[in-house]
Amino acid sequence: MNRDILNASQIHDMIRERIANYHADILREVKTAIAGNKVVVVGMAQNPFPKKARRILNDNGIEHKYLEYGSYFSTWKRRNAIKMWSGWPTFPMIFVKGVLIGGASELKRLSDSGELTRMLGDN
Repeated sequence: MNRDILNASQIHDMIRERIANYHADILREVKTAIAGNKVVVVGMAQNPFPKKARRILNDNGIEHKYLEYGSYFSTWKRRNAIKMWSGWPTFPMIFVKGVLIGGASELKRLSDSGELTRMLGDN
């Protein structure tokens, strides 16, 4: 899969560092969580879908790391950096063994099909 993003040659030298460092702290935190946990849910307060995703994981006895960044009216710029990095437009973002699987609906499909269990296998 190739995702269309602006080519570096089309970005003026003057702003490259600003783009590269845009909320780098939050991206480091997410990447560290992904590297250190089999399942990571990145969500936000007041959104029912991270809660649904966590309920699916809890009901299946699957340990996970939950990262919550603000609510609808706060911290949206920081959340936007995660969206830009991942390419996933909504929350939650769920990572299984470092792979972005989508959100709550995708997690439910993987859980119902048994694919989630296979992904989490220790092979």
